Amino acid sequence: MPQEERLEIGREKRALYIGIPKETSLQENRIGLAPDSVRVLINNGHKVIIEAGAGEGSSFPDGYYRDAGAKIVYSQKEVFDADIILKVEPPTLKELDLFKPGQTLMSALQIKIHNKKYFDKLIEKKISAIAFDYIQDNEGMFPVVRSMSEIAGNTAVLVAAECLSNVNNGKGVMLGGISGVKPAEVVILGAGTVAEFSARSAMGLGATVKIFDNSLFRLRRLQNDLHERIFTSTIQPKLLSDALAKCDVAIGAIRSFGGITSCVVTEEMVQEMSKGSVIIDVSIDQGGCFETSEITSHENPIMVKHGVIHYGVPNIPSRVARTASISLSNIFFPIFISIGDSGGIEKMLRLDSGFKNGLYLYNGILTNKLIGDRFDIPYKDLDLLLASY
Repeated sequence: MPQEERLEIGREKRALYIGIPKETSLQENRIGLAPDSVRVLINNGHKVIIEAGAGEGSSFPDGYYRDAGAKIVYSQKEVFDADIILKVEPPTLKELDLFKPGQTLMSALQIKIHNKKYFDKLIEKKISAIAFDYIQDNEGMFPVVRSMSEIAGNTAVLVAAECLSNVNNGKGVMLGGISGVKPAEVVILGAGTVAEFSARSAMGLGATVKIFDNSLFRLRRLQNDLHERIFTSTIQPKLLSDALAKCDVAIGAIRSFGGITSCVVTEEMVQEMSKGSVIIDVSIDQGGCFETSEITSHENPIMVKHGVIHYGVPNIPSRVARTASISLSNIFFPIFISIGDSGGIEKMLRLDSGFKNGLYLYNGILTNKLIGDRFDIPYKDLDLLLASY
């Protein structure tokens, strides 16, 4: 008997119009697309418009982008004429005024720094908004979060090595030590990606590492990933206090899914630390896990309290902006290629569940339950919305 034949539905490619404004947030030096990635997008038929000076913080002059085929403009308003706006930091309320109905915003979400007025403005503009830090890959991982965590972990150890030197009034200790001189001791709080790469860097320099976390699963996984048996422990106050008193560097890398990091190191513990030792609180953007930590800036990154050097810069990857920008670009430009090949944002949402996970506004309709519950804004199921369009 004749059988039904299944035919593949053709996908019509769509040219994208991507705009990259200059970042205006304090200490943000990154840019979402590196020149080489822009060249690939241009060669695939897409259009990229960039505000002059957007890449300077990452050591990418305008000429690099012009040579890659991008259009360089000197008006912020002109950049916001693009169909897709790519920013590293979320746009400000002033920048939201430049948006037009039907545009797509791709940026970090950073829900903790926003209020209801911010999301009301997005809804009023009927924008589709994608939080790139919530986009998942084929393995269910969050590539942007992991990439920036790797950079933060590696950089935290390099910063600690600088702070230990006499130039910064540290102990004058070399992190790895040499033959006949004992290596520095590094205590790491947390056992996630930041902790893993902090441990790798510290061990690679020859330091002794101790890791504390309340999850035995994460501690076991970290030991397996490092392929080396190192000191690990749950966070027991007495044991942690003794380790901090003997260490040269303490790195706070505890992350909280509830928005605020648990403060596990008291001021009394910090007072027991040796003079000239260093605290790098990577968790400072979520409140910090050291009671004595305070937010600092790239211009004035160091604060001394109880004789202990504190480094509390929230945006550590921006310290190495070129590396961070290339890393972001390696994630974003394949996404843009896929969007174009699939026929646009809407079709990409239907085809890629990991990409869909980053969407929190669809044509001005909130689709994220977390945001809806937090700010008392009505939200709708995205699958139902896609089915109705």
